[in-house]
Amino acid sequence: MVRPWYVLVLLLISCIVSVNALRQNNLTMINLRNDVYQADQHNTDVEQALKNLQAYVVANMNTSLTNGNSSVYPPIQLSYTYERLVEASQSQSQNENTQIYTNAQTYCQQVDPVDFSGHNRVPCIEQYVESHGISVPNISPSLYEFDFVSPTWSPDLAGWSLVASTMLLLLFISLVIAGKWLSKSDS
Repeated sequence: MVRPWYVLVLLLISCIVSVNALRQNNLTMINLRNDVYQADQHNTDVEQALKNLQAYVVANMNTSLTNGNSSVYPPIQLSYTYERLVEASQSQSQNENTQIYTNAQTYCQQVDPVDFSGHNRVPCIEQYVESHGISVPNISPSLYEFDFVSPTWSPDLAGWSLVASTMLLLLFISLVIAGKWLSKSDS
């Protein structure tokens, strides 16, 4: 007959493996998340870093990106990429608006070449700019915010060691109950 303490030793070993595997899953996720933040900050390959993070998080347990109830949601926000895009959009709009103003001056000078005081040209320029002006496009920040869902169980070292721990715990409990039941029936 198998002694319960043998199973208890195996259970403890399995639990230690489970804890270490779960911790390693979380540490790997943190490193991949930091890679995304670094890529965002340094304007390198953010897309590949995000793909690596997503592939790891959705395939491994204990890789949730959130840090509790007080954390920012969604947890991955590419703020540097977003700011660069908004800045480029504003710069492009400003350049286009400058060109429109120059075009308005040329157009209005051709329409009324004899007006030296600008009395008639100012309304012409204002009307031209209003009808041809460019506005800054609204870029949604939600396009640069991400969250990936970690599975409850995954078929990796952490997942299988948890299964083994559960099975060993059930076996240990069964052996203890069977031992007590057999010792009572012998009396």
